[in-house]
Amino acid sequence: MTQATGVADFSMRLLDWFDHHGRHDLPWQHPRTPYRVWLSEIMLQQTQVAVVAPYFERFIAALPDLPALAAASQDEVLALWSGLGYYARARNLHAAAKACVDIHAGELPCDAEALRALPGIGRSTAGAILAQAWGERAAILDGNVKRVLCRVHGIEGWPGTPAVEKKLWVIAESLLPVTRLADYTQAQMDFGATLCTRSDPACTLCPIRHDCIAFRGGRTAELPSPKPGKPLPQRSAHMLVIEDDAGRVLLQRRPPTGIWACLWSLPEHADIAEARHWLEHHVEDDVERLQAGEPVMHGFSHYRLQILPHRIAGVRARTAIGDNDDLRWASRAELAGIGLPAPIRRLLKE
Repeated sequence: MTQATGVADFSMRLLDWFDHHGRHDLPWQHPRTPYRVWLSEIMLQQTQVAVVAPYFERFIAALPDLPALAAASQDEVLALWSGLGYYARARNLHAAAKACVDIHAGELPCDAEALRALPGIGRSTAGAILAQAWGERAAILDGNVKRVLCRVHGIEGWPGTPAVEKKLWVIAESLLPVTRLADYTQAQMDFGATLCTRSDPACTLCPIRHDCIAFRGGRTAELPSPKPGKPLPQRSAHMLVIEDDAGRVLLQRRPPTGIWACLWSLPEHADIAEARHWLEHHVEDDVERLQAGEPVMHGFSHYRLQILPHRIAGVRARTAIGDNDDLRWASRAELAGIGLPAPIRRLLKE
């Protein structure tokens, strides 16, 4: 944006674009309560609107308000979140709801500092909640906004670095309009998600293209600067698909920290020898009947996981395994209501 283009002009153009081309029928907009705004913002972290919408509606139907969320069990919350990924978001959401009941009389606080003190709420998420739920003059700086500001202002460097992010926060706060903060916040997210996209942005339709440094210099493909890359390491995990005579599958709860924390999954081992040893101590059967399945690949942000499944059916447990903290049998019909990692759910369906 050039010096001649003022703050009011930028926000006015963006709001005008939003009025004609923005998204006005998202489920969390009707009604736009603090709880619904908060839930949507947490779900939208690292996840697109089209994916979030059905999860949001299912979650709201089951847990319609903050006290209901706080009173729910962690298993219920994780089951509703199952498939959405980044499960720390769900655990933080649940913990924050409990904190609101304990500290804020069951309400989401309308203060930036109090919001940011809750698990899972950072500066940008707090700004989005304040602006959309209460019309406060609070800035946001999610991935879409970073991309737009880097292109419009020609900001060099990966936006994830503290120095670049600090610059972007100053710009984002300077551009806030006086009114229509909820619409302006949504406009920024919509603009980056649907028009000023990561690849192949629709510059010919952009209302601020003539003031955009990246557009004028033919640099939209270069800005924002990408994160310095390095090959993702690959890890392998041997997982046991154990079924009893009734066709139930044996599930094991994940540890409380790490990948897929607290979700139910399949018994996992570092190698096949360890898997066979574990199996010998838990089922009355010939472990040589284990059949290897096709490997399943799953990508995380910092590594790729190769899941090596091994199946054995018609087994009996050596000791009674009821529903407990670590192991449980689940019928195929019950799996839909259990919090499972997405690749494990796919593996079991196959």
